[in-house]
Amino acid sequence: MAADSGEPVTARPTKPLLESTGLLLALAAGWLLARLSLPTAVGLLGLAALAAGTVAEPLVGVVAGAFLGLLRAYLQRAVPQVPAQIGHFFIALALGAHIARGLLRRHLTLPVGRKHPAFPLFLPVMAFLGVATFSLWNARGPFLNSGAPELVKWAEVGLILWLVAERATHRSLPALLAGILAVGAFQAGVGLYQSTLWGKAPEPFLIPGTPFYRAFGTFEQPNPYAGMIGMTLALMVGVLGVSVVEWAGHSGKCPARGVVLLGGSVLMGGALVASWSRGAWIGFAAALAVMALALPRKARRGLALAAGLAFLFLALYTAGWLPQRIVARLTDFIADLRFQDVRGVGINDANFAVVERLAHWQSALEMGRAHFWTGVGIGGYEPAYPEFALINWPLALGHAHNIYLNVLAEMGLPGLGVYLFLWGWVFWQTWQATRRASGLARGVAVGLLGAWTHLTVHHLFDNLYVNNVHLLVGLLLGLLAVVAQD
Repeated sequence: MAADSGEPVTARPTKPLLESTGLLLALAAGWLLARLSLPTAVGLLGLAALAAGTVAEPLVGVVAGAFLGLLRAYLQRAVPQVPAQIGHFFIALALGAHIARGLLRRHLTLPVGRKHPAFPLFLPVMAFLGVATFSLWNARGPFLNSGAPELVKWAEVGLILWLVAERATHRSLPALLAGILAVGAFQAGVGLYQSTLWGKAPEPFLIPGTPFYRAFGTFEQPNPYAGMIGMTLALMVGVLGVSVVEWAGHSGKCPARGVVLLGGSVLMGGALVASWSRGAWIGFAAALAVMALALPRKARRGLALAAGLAFLFLALYTAGWLPQRIVARLTDFIADLRFQDVRGVGINDANFAVVERLAHWQSALEMGRAHFWTGVGIGGYEPAYPEFALINWPLALGHAHNIYLNVLAEMGLPGLGVYLFLWGWVFWQTWQATRRASGLARGVAVGLLGAWTHLTVHHLFDNLYVNNVHLLVGLLLGLLAVVAQD
């Protein structure tokens, strides 16, 4: 055909050139790996494999980004040679691969319009991001150190939601779910090792009266670690609960998947207990109640199941069959809990943790009152804290240890209103998915309802958007967009 057209035929040495380039790169990689230690070489090969997998399937990069993102605090302390924010590299690579594939195929859909699966969730996330940007009108502290990182967090949440909603299907749902639960199981295993076998944890993490330490995984702090464990545990328990109901209604036989889910639930449950985090325990108890409410298709049965769980807990408590250390941990803070000025409260070892939180809650309220409409700017709690600090509490802890007061202080009343609307809408979308979906998708929806409940309740005592947990939140929101399509 080329000869008939009158065009000269020229040889194209593309294949030999690619082969030569590949050979040179392989030789260079081999030479480099030979000069490195074995752990470093294995780590580099693993990262290279993940990068290749991300280019081939961006969902691999999202899960890898969440896994590596949760290592940030550990890498910063123990392995400074590795970039602490390496998880963001894989998120960016996954987004780049997805966008490039869409442009090459001339089919790149944006999350606009009611027909796009991400749109119902993407819109409120972007609304919150818009109000957060507006709050910088009255920002405290340098933008690059305070406001910018928080804006990037919520932009990443929206982008991850969009990517997962675009890429994931019901056929890929089991693999995606397995990846997320594997991240939680890894963190649970690390935490249990720290609690029981490691013996090198910081002295303040020692659980009083025991030889065990509080589990903290790769977070370097037990409370946000427990928050992440609680969310992934709720997801696993939700899938397990729906699976058990369906198996009982059909064959009555529990397949191997049920054994894996049960084992993973026990592992994560042990890590949650070992974290010794009251906020996480209360959050997960609320998650169990809400999942029990959503588990049966009929609302009356759900109410009966939730009431039964509450009655069982009260019966065990009344009979004294609950471990006394755990009961004391859950109840000993009540004596020091007060909703009044804490500047005159005497401080001792027993009430220090509770009064410290109350002092920061009070400072956040004062910030909100002083800057009612704009707050002190997203990310501005710590820079503004010296102006509102209570006596005896001169040091800012980075956040108010209550996400709702923190948002009020940083973004004012409009920011808090949009934040509450965002999560109220997410709850409604998730509840609707538990009513409409079936099979694995319904199990995921019930588990996500528990994860949101845990996050919402635990946020009364902490800010869990630390150590890149927001990457996991974005991934779970993307998972919701997939199962909500049923």
